[in-house]
Amino acid sequence: MPLDSLPPGFADILGPSGLLTGADMDAYLADWRGLYRGQAMAVLRPGSTEEVAACVKLCAAQGIRIYPQGGNTSMVGGATPQDAPRQVVLSLARMNRVLDVDVADMTMTVEAGLVLATAQGVAAEHGALFPLSLGAEGTAMIGGLLSTNAGGNTTVRYGNARELMLGLEVVLPDGSVIEGLRRLRKDNTGYALRHLFVGAEGTLGIITKAVLRLFPAARETATALCACPDEDSALALFRRFRAADEGAVRAFEYMSGTGMGLVLRHIEGVALPLAEEAAHYALVDLSASREGAGLRGLLESVLEAALEAGEVTDAALAESEAQRQAIWKLREEHPEAQKRAGASVKSDVSVPVSAVPALIREASAACRALIPGARPVPFGHMGDGNIHMNLQQPEGMAADEFLARSHDIMDAVNAVVRRLGGSFSAEHGVGRLKTGMLEEWRGGAEYAAMRAIKAALDPRGIMNPGVVFPATP
Repeated sequence: MPLDSLPPGFADILGPSGLLTGADMDAYLADWRGLYRGQAMAVLRPGSTEEVAACVKLCAAQGIRIYPQGGNTSMVGGATPQDAPRQVVLSLARMNRVLDVDVADMTMTVEAGLVLATAQGVAAEHGALFPLSLGAEGTAMIGGLLSTNAGGNTTVRYGNARELMLGLEVVLPDGSVIEGLRRLRKDNTGYALRHLFVGAEGTLGIITKAVLRLFPAARETATALCACPDEDSALALFRRFRAADEGAVRAFEYMSGTGMGLVLRHIEGVALPLAEEAAHYALVDLSASREGAGLRGLLESVLEAALEAGEVTDAALAESEAQRQAIWKLREEHPEAQKRAGASVKSDVSVPVSAVPALIREASAACRALIPGARPVPFGHMGDGNIHMNLQQPEGMAADEFLARSHDIMDAVNAVVRRLGGSFSAEHGVGRLKTGMLEEWRGGAEYAAMRAIKAALDPRGIMNPGVVFPATP
């Protein structure tokens, strides 16, 4: 849309560097997976909380819908505008400063547009650790990660994004600001409003700043890639490490032979550090904040027992940081490998940890029965029960034909998940992709309470419409 379709006032608030129109908006109008593309009158790029609040007030007065956007790495279309008039994208990318690091309190106060990898690096410069870690950490921003309550690889030890946040500053849909940048571990003063906005996917307000929790940096690590004969063996291996020293387990990841094969075929510069390919893999990552923790000995002793029990058939132990990163690259490149291999349908689901092997087996069988020749690519965070039950298109099948079955595939996976007492959305959120599932899974009083909260804070429905709840005219 041309610039003159945007009501006056925004340019005065944002200045020439804070407003994009025309072709300059393209990167903001489509999601990373290529599932959604919308339109906007402009992309607003405020540089401060005051500018965010002023823009939101103007949008509220004009009835303009707002799509908050961070790094635009959503896997469920949660930051992509609809194909509709009178709407803007509000990008937090210019609000990317670290405002304070306090190593006594072990906190870091940041703006919402700070990239996760930058936050990790700043923490490391101060001898600390910000433990949130995921594949998109070079692009994903703190505001979006909190808005979706991102999980990632270290949830088994440190929890989701919610557990890594102490305070928030939020601009509400009327332009007022909640100034909650408190660094307190204990604060029982009424409703914990900060937790209302974590996981709300930008539908209740725009996170502009956050107080993050820091932890002692790792001074010793030990990492291994293991070949396992089946899913149950991989879970048994996790239980062994948990029993040996639960506090040492930083991550425990599962990968299928199919997924590993796609990575080896489509990603440059990777190599399998095992004698031969396997049907199932487990990646175990240990860390300790003190030197002399004996993690290498722990790793070797647990793996020796697992080998004797037949739970592991081969293992490669990282002998350097470079080897450790190479092992992790095999895991982190799964989404990119799938993208290069063709169309895929992604189901981000969780079940009780004990049910993970059944989930992988039963959901894979259900998908193969639904679409013969389709290739299940399960992988993810076995240690916290979150598996990405992805399905790759059959060789020779057109991508459009395969993607047309997306909801049938998700329904087949979700039927297994429901039977096992799980959730259809583990760490990616509901977004636009899964709005039709929410009421079915969270119906009755729970769903009504969610709608009541949305109506109370955003009565005009201008904040990220069509995300979490189905779009309305």
